[in-house]
Formats: sequence, structure tokens, C-alpha cells
Amino acid sequence: MSHQRSSARDTADSTDAGVDGASGSTARPTSGSGSTSESGSTIEPGTAADAGSRTASGTGSITDPTADTVGDAGSDGVVTASETVLALDDVHKRFGSESAVSGVDLAVRDGELLTLLGPSGCGKTTTLRMIAGLETPSEGRIAIGDECVAEPDRCTAPEERDVGIVFQNFALFPHLTVRENIAFGLSDRSAAETDARVDELLELVNMPDHGEKTPDQLSGGQKQRVALARSLAPEPDVLLLDEPFSNLDVRLRVEMREEVRRILKAAGVTAVSVTHDQEEALSISDRIAVMNDGRLEQIGKPESVFEQPESKFVASFLGRAAFLKGHLREGSVETGIGRFNAATLEGYDTVYDSAPVDVLVRPDDLRASPAEDGVADGTVVSRQYVGPSFIYRVELDSGESVHCLHNHSEEFELDEQVSVDLVADHPLAWYPR
Repeated sequence: MSHQRSSARDTADSTDAGVDGASGSTARPTSGSGSTSESGSTIEPGTAADAGSRTASGTGSITDPTADTVGDAGSDGVVTASETVLALDDVHKRFGSESAVSGVDLAVRDGELLTLLGPSGCGKTTTLRMIAGLETPSEGRIAIGDECVAEPDRCTAPEERDVGIVFQNFALFPHLTVRENIAFGLSDRSAAETDARVDELLELVNMPDHGEKTPDQLSGGQKQRVALARSLAPEPDVLLLDEPFSNLDVRLRVEMREEVRRILKAAGVTAVSVTHDQEEALSISDRIAVMNDGRLEQIGKPESVFEQPESKFVASFLGRAAFLKGHLREGSVETGIGRFNAATLEGYDTVYDSAPVDVLVRPDDLRASPAEDGVADGTVVSRQYVGPSFIYRVELDSGESVHCLHNHSEEFELDEQVSVDLVADHPLAWYPR
């Protein structure tokens, strides 16, 4: 996507006045009517969040409040009560004066793989522990199917919930064989039923010939498959996965993401995973719930959350992000790399003309080229070799920093002056300042 260059460079105030200091969420304009986001917050027209809502729904209208809906209905479609296997309703968790989880509303569909994604300390593991019954919510309600399993004054014990858990360290019994590990939770079945179920699961996880081995004879990936099979054996309503790939090396981690997703889908189980790994969440999930500071920032399909982040925090956490400071004027956006058509912005509306904005750009949205005739946008200050490509960091003359993705055969020297062009072939998310 080309843009028209402007000799006048925008050097607007660098203060991010529209960003909340605690959460990084975008302050939305208060005029006009808004729609409702997947996290339950109000979205004002013209913001990136509003654009995402209107792109998905076609109208941006609010879902009928009289419908039989549950939890986090939003731009990825209404979650009906009949679809919902797990529901969290205004769940809070406090440890003394510290709030770990604040007002989480979440509905997980039957057969869905949903990932709670966020940095360390964001509340995702505490949320998982409350679902499992290892912690009791300070406020709110958790239901599995039609049964309420957790409220502040009563809580169903973990062993009485129809929930399976796969732990980070797999927690296999070292003195039991693979078959015995998988059969551990099947004590209420006959010997014939147990053998049949274990055989079925060994086939599902592609380990039919490993049943008599002990855990010390297995690789890391095989241990994970056995742990998964053991958790699936009793056919739980919900399977919880706590950082399931963190103990695997990088190569095996990528391989096992695909394998675990295949197994979960073949089993038809509803699953909730927890991770801080953005690539993992994007690659295995049906939906992602991004958490920050104990709250849900955004819920949606991976591509929706990545391409239409509702806050600067979500944009920054999901991959490399830079924000070009710009001003909307007469249908154009003036930025530190030139002027381009405001129609490039997702959900642009003329109501925002003359407003200062921050435009989200990722490395594949920008391309550097050698400066010609002394006209440059900035200087190459670092480069990262990532195999098939280089990622260059360019300090713009306007004071901002951006990254440009290039084929490994296209090299720039450090301190080289370059021009930077916008080449994105998709609408860009943006945030009023």
C-alpha cells in the first residue's frame, strides 16, 4: 500500500495521554453511541475496537439484551446458554488487600479450546485455579454445565468437579506404567472397560506400543501425551492445561502444539489453557482471552485479537508493535513517515478529523529503502537476524522507533539513513490520543 509523502513531518507531543497507566488500555472519546465489546466494555465509534466489532457484525449494533446469552458475547458471535460448558460471572479473587482477579466474565463453548493469555502476575493462573477448585472466588460465580461449582460461601471440592488438569510438570506417577497412569482415574469402571478405554487413549495419542513403559523411559513429548491421556480418561466436561508446553524444548514445543490440538479436537473435549507465550496461544486456540492486571482486556478469535486489538496493551503484547503518532487532517493521516489516506485506518470516520491518533504498525507493515537525494525518514540503529529475514529497528527523525521486516538478502548497515514506506495490505488499528 503506497502513501503520499509530505515534507512536513509531524512532531506532535509524545505523551500518551490516551493510555491508562495501569492497564495500557485506550481512553475512548465520550461522544456518540457505542457498541459492546467481547469483554463487556463500551466501544466508541471510530476506534480500532469499534472497527473490529463492525467488521465482524456488519452493523456494530448491540446484541438483543433479551436473548438467552451467557458471559462474553461479542464480535465473534453470541454464546448461548445451550452452547456453554463453563461460565464465569463477575469473578473476583483477593489475597488480603491485593486483587488478583477483577470482574472476569467468561463463557466457554462446548468443544472449544480457549486460552487465557497474559504476562506473569496478570491473574490467568489464579483464574484457572478457581475453575479447578483449588481457589475460592472472593466474589462472583463459576458454573460447569448447569451446576454452580463456586461462589464465595460455597465451593465444590476439586475431586467432585468434572474437570481434568494437565500440569506443567506432567505429574506422572514414576512407579506406574503408562497404562497404569492412564487408568488411574478409572477406578469406578470394570477391568474390561478400563482396558478398552486405555487402549482407545493410547491410540489417540499415538502411543499404542508404549503401554508397559514407565515415565523414565519416555521423552518429554511422550510424557506430555500420557499426561493428556490420563486427564482425558474419565471424560471430563472441562480440561484445564497449565502452561502445557513450558517444559519442552523449542523444537518439540512447536510440534506438540499441533499434536495437542489434534488430540483435544479428536476427543471433543472443552479445554481452557493458560500461557504467556503469544505464538502458542495464536497457534492452538479457537479463541484467546487476553488478561492484564487481573482483568480481561479482549476476547476473540486469534486473528481478530491480533489484527484488531482493542487496547495498546493487547497490540503490544501480541507481537512486535510500534505506534506512529499522527494527526487526521482532511481525510489524510500525517505521520513521521509521511502522509497517507485515512481510509487506511480501520473504521475511520470524518468525526475524528483534526484529532491526534496513534497508528499501530508491525514489522511486515513497513519497508525501508536507501535514502535518496538526502531525503530520509530515519536511521537504522539495530538489526536482528531471524533466519529467513532481518528485522531492522529504525529511529525516525520524528523521535519514534519502528521495525521493518526484510528478506535476508536485503541488508542495511547500522547507522545507514533510510526512507520508510507503509506497505500494509490490510486496515490499520488506531487509537485516539
